[in-house]
Amino acid sequence: MGAIAARDITGVILAGGQGKRLGGVDKGLVTLHGKPLIEHVIAALQPQVGGMLISANRNHEIYSAYGFPVIADNVGEYFGPLAGMLAAMRAAGTPYILTAPCDAPRLPADLAPRLCAALARANADAAVAASGGQMQPVFALLRTRLAGELQKFLEAGGRGVGEWMRRLPAAVSDFPGGEGVFMNINTAEELRNIEAMK
Repeated sequence: MGAIAARDITGVILAGGQGKRLGGVDKGLVTLHGKPLIEHVIAALQPQVGGMLISANRNHEIYSAYGFPVIADNVGEYFGPLAGMLAAMRAAGTPYILTAPCDAPRLPADLAPRLCAALARANADAAVAASGGQMQPVFALLRTRLAGELQKFLEAGGRGVGEWMRRLPAAVSDFPGGEGVFMNINTAEELRNIEAMK
């Protein structure tokens, strides 16, 4: 990872979404191959970081059973993934956080080292994943000192993760494998499709 050690990074699983396109279910608890989606993400993310947090707005008791601190968005109303990122920056005791959504079971095993390398090359405060020509802004390595800047962005009405990443600007690391490597599950059809992949 170059100058950034795993111990300097807190992995953050973003599980605060409303799951509207899946009937309002908590997507982190939807089962894939016999396990909740969040367990797939934990298995991939935990070896890459020094500690873990789960950002969730419901089912705190269930998520707490995984043994990591569970934090709620603390901005006030539902602001999407950026609110989870801000809460995590404030709760993490490390210089960096590495974020991933709870519904992305194919998380790359080299997410952290690739993003660390991109951040170091660009001397940036943030690095974001891309694949298949598309930026994947919720898969991001962020310096926790960005919390004040993110707070201002939210207070000014900003909501889009991609918009904020472009404003920083974030370094970009392109991952092989096309968009499928960052496939997340928003609909019942997508869940069926990823079940079929094994």
